Amino acid sequence: MDHSFGARLRTRARTLRAEVDALALAYRDPRTPWCAKVLVALVVAYAFSPLDLIPDFVPVLGYLDDLILVPLGIALALRMIPPDVMAAARRQATASQRGGKPRSWAGGVVVAIIWLLLLALSIALVSRVASLTG
Repeated sequence: MDHSFGARLRTRARTLRAEVDALALAYRDPRTPWCAKVLVALVVAYAFSPLDLIPDFVPVLGYLDDLILVPLGIALALRMIPPDVMAAARRQATASQRGGKPRSWAGGVVVAIIWLLLLALSIALVSRVASLTG
């Protein structure tokens, strides 16, 4: 039995993936409160987004969003959804086990818009500083 760090990490990643799948199903349940649906939509879109707020190639910080933001969002969403709704969603997710990683292009668009807004803000800030000094 392999108890290496890598094996534990892979197991944890599969567990988180299963929870995100179940959250996506719980989102569609009418018993899920609207405020939970808003959070679930953000968490699921970000988790399945082909883009990250911090790209994975950035040393250390690149995986921080995946290791902290997604699990934190999942934990908060799980607290907001009634336990019976999550139990049903988990059963349904287990029964339908999809292959491959789904992609949320809507989530990718949101992340791209955030990056573009940050870029525009940076350009405006740099041009403002340049006009004040020059």
